[in-house]
Amino acid sequence: MYTGRTVFSQLLEFLPKKQFDKCVRRYRGNHRVKTFSCFDQFLCMAFAQITYRQSLRDIETCLRAVGAKLYHCGIRGMMSRNTLANANENRDWRIYAGFAHILINKARTLYADEDFGIQLNREVYALDSTTIDLCLSLFPWAKFRTHKAAVKVHTLMDLKGSIPTFIRITDGKVHDVNIIDELILEPGAIYVMDRSYLDFARLFIFTQNFSTFITRAKTNFDYRRLSYRKVDKATGLRCDQTIRLNGFYASQDYPAVLRRIGYFDIETNKKFVFLTNNFTLSALTIAQLYKCRWRIEIFFKWIKQHLRIQTFFGTSINAVKTQIWIAISVYVLVAIVKKELEIELSLSEILQILSIVLFEKVSITQVLTKTMSQNENIQFHNQLFLFNL
Repeated sequence: MYTGRTVFSQLLEFLPKKQFDKCVRRYRGNHRVKTFSCFDQFLCMAFAQITYRQSLRDIETCLRAVGAKLYHCGIRGMMSRNTLANANENRDWRIYAGFAHILINKARTLYADEDFGIQLNREVYALDSTTIDLCLSLFPWAKFRTHKAAVKVHTLMDLKGSIPTFIRITDGKVHDVNIIDELILEPGAIYVMDRSYLDFARLFIFTQNFSTFITRAKTNFDYRRLSYRKVDKATGLRCDQTIRLNGFYASQDYPAVLRRIGYFDIETNKKFVFLTNNFTLSALTIAQLYKCRWRIEIFFKWIKQHLRIQTFFGTSINAVKTQIWIAISVYVLVAIVKKELEIELSLSEILQILSIVLFEKVSITQVLTKTMSQNENIQFHNQLFLFNL
């Protein structure tokens, strides 16, 4: 029997504590703090994410139930719901955003050779956003509509490993296309977006930075065809054209030529029209790359189902951003554990196992890799037989 440290304590080995301390010092997170440090706050909020806690009182009750183990798990300060609420309210959310990016860089290195279905020697990103509905009376700063509040989580995700590389949290009124202005475009990289990002002036910036964009055309798209290439319609392709914009303002915003690709998806029985500035990749590869955009939709569904980003432990913008960034850190941490320990389980299965063994004194490698077949014959050698056959 393993009698060493708890699973929670072993998880801390995957966290670069020195880098976390640098983030804290950068924003003076522990200034005039005596008992409940930023790292204590991070661990309590990470515990809430891993074990599916619903409220501050829920966190307090569960942590006090295992109070004797908290010191050895890294939580050195006295935990109470008021203390945690004040920390979420007042401590700069950028501490946890900066630390999340450190974990993201580590995860991207581990998943650099991950296969997402298409073999390309360049970075491929998916850009999208998800909306989290809030109560307007509790979150007046996030007013979205007349009787509704919401925040948007704008995300740029590396398709290799499904690791988010850029995240911006705004109120619900900020349009998706505005986020393009904040991106640092990588020359040679591919950015896959839906048609909510269709702004020709902004898309021309991708061309000027030698980056590739792939998006969908709108139904009222006005263009003229310059040339075309033959396609194999058995693959679902319908056309591959070189076009130029017709509209006066659109042609000024994007003066270069574009590539228009028509594709019919047999599975969904829908027709898609893609626009891109890339003329070297095959038309079928362009269509397949856009199909890979579903990975970011799955990412949004995953974090909403398995992490606590829809019910918040505070109502201020700082508390909301702190909770979301720590949730992202937990997601990336689980991805790091999966890769470094070479675990075959899915991220959701790993998180479910961790939620029930977090304070058990058992090897984390053993608990995440040991499996037992349902048909395995288990013999209890200390059990006497009633009849000898």
